[in-house]
Amino acid sequence: MAFDGITIAAMVQELHKYLDGGRFNKIAQPESDALLITAKGGQGQCRLLLSANASLPLIYFIDKNKPSPLTAPNFCMLLRKHIGSAKIASIKQPGMERVVEFELEHLNEMGDPCKKILIMELMGKHSNIIFCDENRMVLDSIKHVSSHMSSVREVLPGRQYFLPRTQEKSDPLTINEEEFISAVCKKPCNISRALYSSLTGLSPLIAEEICYRASIDGNDPALSLDETACVHLYHTFKRLMEQIQEGDFTPNIIYRGNEPVEYAVLPLTQFGPEYHSVEFETVSSMLSTYYSSRDTLNRIRQKSSDLRRIVQTALERNRKKYALQTKQMKDTAKKEKYRIYGELINTYGYGLEEGCKSFKALNYYTNEEVTIPLDPTLTPGENAKKYFDRYTKLKRTEEALTGQIAETESEIEHLESISNALDIARAESDLSQIKEELTEYGFIKKHYSSKKGKKMQEKSKPFHYVSSDGFDIFVGKNNFQNDELTFKQASGNDWWFHAKKMAGSHVIVKTPDGELPDRTFEEAGRLAAYYSKGRTAPKVEIDYIQKKHVKKPAGAKPGFVVYYTNYSLMAKPDISEIKEASQQ
Repeated sequence: MAFDGITIAAMVQELHKYLDGGRFNKIAQPESDALLITAKGGQGQCRLLLSANASLPLIYFIDKNKPSPLTAPNFCMLLRKHIGSAKIASIKQPGMERVVEFELEHLNEMGDPCKKILIMELMGKHSNIIFCDENRMVLDSIKHVSSHMSSVREVLPGRQYFLPRTQEKSDPLTINEEEFISAVCKKPCNISRALYSSLTGLSPLIAEEICYRASIDGNDPALSLDETACVHLYHTFKRLMEQIQEGDFTPNIIYRGNEPVEYAVLPLTQFGPEYHSVEFETVSSMLSTYYSSRDTLNRIRQKSSDLRRIVQTALERNRKKYALQTKQMKDTAKKEKYRIYGELINTYGYGLEEGCKSFKALNYYTNEEVTIPLDPTLTPGENAKKYFDRYTKLKRTEEALTGQIAETESEIEHLESISNALDIARAESDLSQIKEELTEYGFIKKHYSSKKGKKMQEKSKPFHYVSSDGFDIFVGKNNFQNDELTFKQASGNDWWFHAKKMAGSHVIVKTPDGELPDRTFEEAGRLAAYYSKGRTAPKVEIDYIQKKHVKKPAGAKPGFVVYYTNYSLMAKPDISEIKEASQQ
C-alpha cells in the first residue's frame, strides 16, 4: 500500500500523457495540506490533486471538484500570482525518489518569460509541496519546516532547496551487479529489508515481490545467500527495473473476496489462490478505487465496533458458562459409582464391624472386586443412604445440565452466526438488521422512540451472484436474511448450501427443475465457504441439499435449520472468478 518510487514513476508517466504541453488554468487549496490544480493538456481538461497529508500523501487525477475555503490561503494566493496560467515545460522524477517536479514557464509583471518549479515530495510524515524559483531557491511551501523541527533540512522562504539525504541509498536504476551484492547481500538483516533499506524507491511489498520471483524467502538473512543466489536475486531485480525504465506498468489492486488488500503498478505474483487481481487503465483510477473501497470498509468497521463488542462480550460469557457446565457434567459421571456403592453396602454390609473405614465387595455388575470407603461414625445403612443421596443429587444435576448445556450451545451458535454477519457486512443497512436481531434477543436494551422525522434507510438485500452457467445464486448477509431467503424466496427444487458445523450464510441456487451443472454446484460451494467462519481455511466442507428437505424447528432462532439427508463437497473459499450481479 506504499506510494513508493515505482508507483510515482508510473504516475509521472500518466502526468506526461495528460499534461505535456498543457497549462495550469486554476489553483485551489481545498485543505491545509493539499492543492487541486485544474489544467488543460493534450487529453483535455483534468483535475490534479496533490496531497501532502502526513498519513496519506498522494498525487493523482480526480473526477470530482473539491470545495475550497472562501478566502484562499497565502500559499495558494502566491501560486495563483506566479503560475496561475503557467505552461508546463517538463515533469520529472529525480532517480527513483518519491518526488515529482513540475517545471513551469510564465510571464512576470514586466511581461518577461520566467521559470518556476513546483515540487511534490511524497515522504510520509515529511511530505510537502514546495514552490521554488529557477535557481531552486524556496519561495514558499505548504508546510514550513524550521531548524527546530528538522536538523537535516529547513524548508523556509529564502533557503536553497535540496533533496534530503537522511539515508544513504543507491539508485536502483543505475546500480550494477557488484554494487548490488555489496549493498544488499552483505547487510546484517533479512533479504527483504536489505532490499528496501538499500535501494531508493522500493517498498517492503516490492522487496517481497522481488524475493518471491527469485524463489527466495525474504525473511532469510541476507548473509545466508551464496554467490549464485546473490547473482540470481540481482538479475530478478534487474528485470523488474528494466520493466520500469520501459514504462511497462500494469496498475492493479489485489483483492481478497471483495476487500482490497494491496495495490501496485506491477503484477504481484506473491499472493495465493484466495486472492485475485483487478487491473486498471490508469494509476489514478486504481488509487481512487482502492481508497474509496478502503474508506467504505473502514467506515463500516467503525460503525460495527460497538456491535462487535456486544457480541464478543456475550460470546466470552457463554463460552465460560459452557466450560463450567461441561466440567460439572463430567463430575456427574460418578453418580453410577455411588449408586453401586449404596447397593453393595446394602447387600454385603450386614456383617460389618462398628467403626469400619472401608470394606471390599464383589461388584456383581462387572464381577470385579471394589473397595468402598465408609464413614466410621455411621452405620452401614446410613453409609448406603449417603451414597444414594449423592447419586440422586448428581442425577438431578445431570438432568438440569443437559438442558442448560444445549441452551448454551445454541446461544454460542447464534452469537457466532451474528459475528459472521458482522464480518461480511458491507453497508449500514446490513448493520441495522444485525442490530435489530441483537435487540430482539436481549443483547441490546430496547429503546422506545418516536419514528417521526427518521430517515427511511434502504433495506439490506442478499448478495446476488451469477454462476458461469448463468444460474442465479443468492447469499444471505445475516440470520434474518437467511430465513427470508430459505423459507420465503426459495422454491422446493432450488438447491441450498451451508458450511458444515460452523456459522455461515445460507446460499440458494435458483433452478426450476432441480437440475444444475457440476460447475454451478462447485461455485455455490465456494460462496458458502467464503461467507462462513471458515473463509481463512484452505478448504471447507459444505453440506448441500434441495430446499424442500430443509426444515425450521418451531421456536428456533433465526438462521437455524435442520436437515437429515444431504450431500457434501469440499470447497475453496475463493470467489474471485464468480460474477457478482449487483452491489447491495
